[in-house]
Amino acid sequence: MNSELAALAQRVKGFMPHDEGLALYRAAAEVASQGPLVEIGSYCGKSALYLGAAAAESGGVLFTIDHHRGSEEMQAGWEHHDAELVVPSTGRMDSLPILRQTLIDAGLEEVVVAIVGDSVTVAAHWSSAALVFIDGAHGEAPAHADYEAWSPKVVPGGLLAIHDVFPDPADGGRPPYEIWLRALDDGFLEHGAVGSLRVLRRPVSRQAS
Repeated sequence: MNSELAALAQRVKGFMPHDEGLALYRAAAEVASQGPLVEIGSYCGKSALYLGAAAAESGGVLFTIDHHRGSEEMQAGWEHHDAELVVPSTGRMDSLPILRQTLIDAGLEEVVVAIVGDSVTVAAHWSSAALVFIDGAHGEAPAHADYEAWSPKVVPGGLLAIHDVFPDPADGGRPPYEIWLRALDDGFLEHGAVGSLRVLRRPVSRQAS
């Protein structure tokens, strides 16, 4: 990965450790030439830089989807709330301006397409993706909804990445772990793991699984 992009990614607001980000970059680089990359949960663009770097090197594109109002765990009174993202005139969070600045600083505006909206709504009008990275809201309902909406979009041989997968409940919330288990039950194959990042591959055929 380009060293300047890697350094910028480490400075951007977000929750992606650098070693996990590099693993995400490597996974995306494997398949970026085979179709679009899709990220669920943009926030301020930290993980989009790792994915966008892979897309840029392969002549591909990343679509990063977020409503930018913050998930439940990012609201006031919750652990991951950031008051700097609250718009004074509305009292609501808005991470979109920071995402846009991140992409400008990275020189990735032509490669990373920001889609502002509900991921499930967008998925209903989507066909396929070479990689889907699920890192949106971690509550039970939204996490499972993202999985149900987007996992079928992964092409044969493509990758499904899930962030914040913690087998031990003491380490983190359960929904990302639960959807990882669902993916295995649905026939996805383990492809790699670094920290809490899990990468799975959709078999090319039933025989391959």
